[in-house]
Amino acid sequence: MRPKKFVKKAVVVTAYQTDEEVYIETLEGRMKANKGDWIVTGIKGEQYPIKPDIFEKTYSAID
Repeated sequence: MRPKKFVKKAVVVTAYQTDEEVYIETLEGRMKANKGDWIVTGIKGEQYPIKPDIFEKTYSAID
């Protein structure tokens, strides 16, 4: 079987950038978000931290 290429579907999420170290409950368990990390809430209400450089490459703001 040959691999195929895929692109992520356009999904709107909410996010905020934390100004302190926090712990959040994720689908994978408790995770630490460092100061400056983005906390993203997905389409099912799940939360997860994302490092700023990855966030900037993955997400664009909506006006």
